[in-house]
Amino acid sequence: MLASLIPVLLCIALGWFIARIGWVRESSIKDLSNLVFLVLTPALLFRTMGSVRLQELDFRPAALYFAAVGVLFIATMLIRGFSTRSAAEALSCVFSNSVMIGIPIISFVFGESALIVLFTLISLHSLVLLTAATLVFELADARDARARENAVVVPLWRTVLQAARKSIIHPVPLPILVGLLFAQTGLSLPSGIDKGLQMVGSALGPMALLLVGISLAYTHVGRNARTAVSIALAKNLVLPALVLLLSPLFGVSGLALAVMFVIAAMPVGANVFYFTQRYGVMQQEVSASIAASTLLALLTLPLAIWIAHWIQT
Repeated sequence: MLASLIPVLLCIALGWFIARIGWVRESSIKDLSNLVFLVLTPALLFRTMGSVRLQELDFRPAALYFAAVGVLFIATMLIRGFSTRSAAEALSCVFSNSVMIGIPIISFVFGESALIVLFTLISLHSLVLLTAATLVFELADARDARARENAVVVPLWRTVLQAARKSIIHPVPLPILVGLLFAQTGLSLPSGIDKGLQMVGSALGPMALLLVGISLAYTHVGRNARTAVSIALAKNLVLPALVLLLSPLFGVSGLALAVMFVIAAMPVGANVFYFTQRYGVMQQEVSASIAASTLLALLTLPLAIWIAHWIQT
């Protein structure tokens, strides 16, 4: 099973190499990210979920995952105090790179059947985490705003509702939901369209991993190393440990537990950085933590996959 990591590491290393020799410039990263998230990812998500019946889905693995996330998020907030900075750090500790790195690794290691378990989680991942984080951010920001004179406080319900809407109308959850709705009709895609979506979706794995390597080549941890490493350790090691610890309470085992465990061990997702940009807090620290946790994952993911193999058997 660990041999399945070789193509993953090779793609990441190749991406890093072609960036270092100047074949791909830093200014191209955003365009490549758009290609991955707006084209390749929706094609794979829609095609996979377009043949899944709702009664076949098991939401217990996702419930287990979010329980572990909740424990670590609340613990981080209690330790760091109630502020927008601590909320940004807490979100970094629990938000996995479940798409760009998660999908290709789960596919390579566990096979196509495991993707349904993963996509069930992904359909809720951003909606639950970003909406909950928005609530915490806005509560902390509103408390600070009340302390300032002439500050305009936007109603909390409006902000949270907007965050929930944006989390659904998004290139990751939306094709999953549309695919599920299509599957319930009992219809099948025309063979030409289905084959085209398969071709586009199959490019996601290598393209996303190449992009990870390219991004690493242009990212520097620098003076934020201490914060970045602490976040990386919590994300890559503590969160998967919590998933394993809480699994008996939810009755999750076998392949489903193995998938949730490995996804919990993924590095920090890029959505956290975009979130901190919106609130103008901890942008450099979070950017450094994404790089640090991705580098650390090169060491911790093989261990996580070995444990997952033991869990599955």
